[in-house]
Amino acid sequence: MSRIVSVAITQMACSWDVSANIAKAEQLVREAAKQGAQIILLQELFETPYFCKKPNPDYLQLATTVADNPAIVHFQKIAKELKVVLPISFFERAGQARFNSIAIIDADGSVLGVYRKSHIPDGPGYHEKYYFNPGDTGFKVWQTRYAKIGVGICWDQWFPECARAMALQGAELLFYPTAIGSEPHDPTITSAAHWQRVQQGHAGANLIPVIASNRIGSEEQDGYDITFYGVSFIADQFGEKVAELNQTEQSVAVHSFDLDKLEHTRTAWGVFRDRRPNLYGALKTLDGHLES
Repeated sequence: MSRIVSVAITQMACSWDVSANIAKAEQLVREAAKQGAQIILLQELFETPYFCKKPNPDYLQLATTVADNPAIVHFQKIAKELKVVLPISFFERAGQARFNSIAIIDADGSVLGVYRKSHIPDGPGYHEKYYFNPGDTGFKVWQTRYAKIGVGICWDQWFPECARAMALQGAELLFYPTAIGSEPHDPTITSAAHWQRVQQGHAGANLIPVIASNRIGSEEQDGYDITFYGVSFIADQFGEKVAELNQTEQSVAVHSFDLDKLEHTRTAWGVFRDRRPNLYGALKTLDGHLES
């Protein structure tokens, strides 16, 4: 048996014109669908520039509820029209809380649910702890029309625990929308290759393809300049890159996987058969210390 599914990465630069950003994202989705993609990944927080470079209370007002978010509403219609699955990143407002969230839109336009980013970074140019509460959903997996998918968000992609948790829940494909680039406090830091290799490791360790979309372009906020480095990519079940975009192009790339063959390979390797959860208690602590 075979179950072939085609996935797409995308990347683009963003401005403060929300409508223009959504239109640009739609253009990329349509291009990917034209190339046969069934699950299409847009980048993190694509409705605006990445506003977390420095704390600014005005930007807290950008948050919306799921029901009122213009990107979600817009892409529900696009997903239904094109019969594609679209994870849509957005700044969520829920009561007095705010989350860096993603809504999973199935190929019929329905919202299957929302995941809230678990790992929240904080550092020069990436002050997300000011803007976002720590996600409270836990890692989640969704059965979409074409595949069972897990989705992490940006900083989540540095944590093997996130990928493994989604794999254990049955994810057949792992998706990571992203906003990462230069470090405004230290121009000598170039993390693009490191960023890719960490996620390639998730693919290889879990024998599950990884699909990562990053933004491009230079953005400035209150004296902080970040150049987002793109290099969105798709890695196969062995961690090998099978598709990649460069650091500046607004583009898409599509690759197909046979999910049944992937499952056969994943089972044959035995990495899930040979797990020892009873020995992993240190992972549930902050300092690695287990009480005797």
